[in-house]
Amino acid sequence: MAEAKDYFLGRHYDLEAKKVTDQAVMFDPADLVTHAVILGMTGSGKTGMGVILLEEAALQGTPAIIVDPKGDLTNLLLHFPDQTPQDFEPWIDPDEARRSGKTVAEVAAETSARWQKGHAEWGLTREQRVALQTTVQYTVFTPGSSAGRPVSILSSFAAPQVSWEENREVLREKISSTVTALLGLVGMSDVDPLRSREHILVSNLLEHAWSQGRSLDLVELIMQVQTPPFERLGAFPLDHFFPQKDRMDLAMLLNNFLASPSFQSWVEGDPLDVAAMLYMPDGKPRHSIFYLAHLTDSERMFFVTLLCAAVEAWARLQRGTSTLRAMFYFDEIFGYLPPISNPPSRPILLRMLKQMRAFGLGMVLATQNPVDLDYKALSNTGTWMIGRLQTERDKMRLLEGLQSASGLSDQQAYDRMISGLQKRVFLLHSVHMSKPETFSTRFTLNYLAGPMTRSQIPALQRMAGGLPAASAPAAPAQAPVSSPAAAPMPAAATPTPAATAANGQSPLGGVRYLSTRPAPPVGVEEFFALNEVSPGQALGGLNLPAQTTAEVQGMVYRPALLGQAEVRYLQRKFNLDTTQQVAVVVEQMEGMSPRWEQTVWTPFEDANLFRQPTPNTQFAPLPVWLSDPKRVKALQTDFLDWAYRSATINVRANETLKVYAGPEVSSAEFREMCAQAARALMDAELTKLEAAYEKKLDAVERKVARQKLEVEEQQNEVQQRTMEELGTHGELLLSLFAKRKRSVSSSLTKRRLTSQAKAALEQEREELKQLETELDQLEEMLQKEIKAVQDRWAQTVNDIREIPQAAQKKDVFMRWFGVVWMPYYLVKVGTEVREAPAFKPPQR
Repeated sequence: MAEAKDYFLGRHYDLEAKKVTDQAVMFDPADLVTHAVILGMTGSGKTGMGVILLEEAALQGTPAIIVDPKGDLTNLLLHFPDQTPQDFEPWIDPDEARRSGKTVAEVAAETSARWQKGHAEWGLTREQRVALQTTVQYTVFTPGSSAGRPVSILSSFAAPQVSWEENREVLREKISSTVTALLGLVGMSDVDPLRSREHILVSNLLEHAWSQGRSLDLVELIMQVQTPPFERLGAFPLDHFFPQKDRMDLAMLLNNFLASPSFQSWVEGDPLDVAAMLYMPDGKPRHSIFYLAHLTDSERMFFVTLLCAAVEAWARLQRGTSTLRAMFYFDEIFGYLPPISNPPSRPILLRMLKQMRAFGLGMVLATQNPVDLDYKALSNTGTWMIGRLQTERDKMRLLEGLQSASGLSDQQAYDRMISGLQKRVFLLHSVHMSKPETFSTRFTLNYLAGPMTRSQIPALQRMAGGLPAASAPAAPAQAPVSSPAAAPMPAAATPTPAATAANGQSPLGGVRYLSTRPAPPVGVEEFFALNEVSPGQALGGLNLPAQTTAEVQGMVYRPALLGQAEVRYLQRKFNLDTTQQVAVVVEQMEGMSPRWEQTVWTPFEDANLFRQPTPNTQFAPLPVWLSDPKRVKALQTDFLDWAYRSATINVRANETLKVYAGPEVSSAEFREMCAQAARALMDAELTKLEAAYEKKLDAVERKVARQKLEVEEQQNEVQQRTMEELGTHGELLLSLFAKRKRSVSSSLTKRRLTSQAKAALEQEREELKQLETELDQLEEMLQKEIKAVQDRWAQTVNDIREIPQAAQKKDVFMRWFGVVWMPYYLVKVGTEVREAPAFKPPQR
């Protein structure tokens, strides 16, 4: 790797003048070895800040592992050297264009012009955009899905390729993290590795196998849970520590996961090999983006923990360095490194923050809210990039965190700077800098299109060349519904069908197809579904016996009835304003009307429906029930009525906090909304409580101060009486040798006065002690009440229920209804012709 250059982050921002200056702000990438955190509310420019860091790393050939829970960082693949409108057009949101009263092409042209202008103003060149595209290999990994490159978790259970004896400490930490993640995925959350029998047993099974160089798969692991290869665990016999009946329960729980249809998506794809995900076989650095937006919360936690364990294990096997070897970027870390709870990801992230700098792994963590992060962990973070924050309370908590993490020389100055931050303006605080810096971020080289959906990932990955040819879905051969004409079909995208006989009979075994498309009834729309399954995948779906010769000979369309309605749900009380799509595909008709609930289909997107067929395809005949316009019209009315009657969604509600949200808000996001509301109410109550106690504490503290003066005065009195008594005794002693005698009664009087003074001193001290005890009790009572308030509001966050909401009939709209042609591959198996679906089955 060439000598590292400083990152160009942006230009200095003058807080007093509220403008950007010409002074460039540069950042030494070596400073990332001590890790960094990016903080900023939604709209602050936090995502852009992270993209800039990753762009600069890419330009210098620094590999990166990128965790993308929401899909924002897939934008790292949208680098267009020429910045033509055609580059931007596929990534423009059609709904946004429609709302603005413009076509997608118009918005793409405006976006292209804006990006060209922005790059010119910031001195960003085409050479940099080309370098960004060519210096590193971008890959989008989609664990649990084949939308991008799937990831196999089985490598997490494979025996490591290093000596157990020499690396047992590192490997035991990896085992602990892997087992915690696995148990969390099957529903055993908050597992304590020192207390959980399940965790101890499974960890010992892995250690027993790995120490002998043997790998385990899940089947073998389940078998060993029932019959472990050892007789004791610690000091106890195995059956005393973990009875066989209880072990069977654990085995059944793990087997449920293994038997789940979704399990296959977790064992297909690339192994979780960090070295291979940082560098290509030819040595080219990679930016591996792990897209997790499609996963459930437990699945995300499972995979993040496995990934962190793999990264940690890889790093520990590297030689030490003080330079930046690789970057680990974690976007939206909420829930993975919390200050209080202890999810499976937290211990390993804590270790990584403390230890990875020695191996040259720079960690960058991004989040919206300072309260999401454990400041004790972030005491190991040398650089803070702070954007606009949502509330004054967030700012105060951030200042407290900065003070505890790195110390602040002038907290008031930081307060003023943070308060003056604008959109895309950040405060850069680093232990490597003599003073903080405020700057406006530069324009990103990549186009920021916003979070990507799973359906966009295949096209995105194809653009980057990261999908293998056998698994990459074919490029769309038709024009979308919104397009006026069909696009030409790439020569190699679809197999050319065998020649069709003049009588319309296919030579592939006598199956009758039509070379001319049957026309639907007048007034009935027709659509063509995208052939989104590769020929290899279609052949695999036929489950043919081994050694069977099969060949794709062409493609045929079969007709079906498509209905898709848009349902709007509006309820102001619950802050509900959302729309959902409901779709049906009826392939066969029995009776006068179908049972719509049995024909529900995954809703089609614009990009999956076309107005023209793929060239050189054949057609199955149109059935009678789809040839009758009156019947199709009656079915349309019946479908719309069914869509209205069945239209119900659940609203998440927290009645205690008066917080509501529709299905567009995830469970984690709703919990965060509840947490924010609870924090605000808790802060208000704590302010009143502290004010009430402040008066009592002030009164007692004044009494303590006065009593301390009384004790001090009485101490002086005792000292004075003691000196007088000593003087009187001395005079009496001298008088014994002199002619003039002193009175003994005078000496006794002095002693009596001294004793009285000492007694008074003890009384004053006792009163002081009582007052100090009273002060301590008051402070203890305050802390108890504060904790009670915190616990009570913490409980309210979990007071969540779902309230079903039905749509009104006026809010149900027909989007599409008509004949849909579904594509099938024609597969020749011996002399027989079979049809294999070229579309993905519905997710019901």
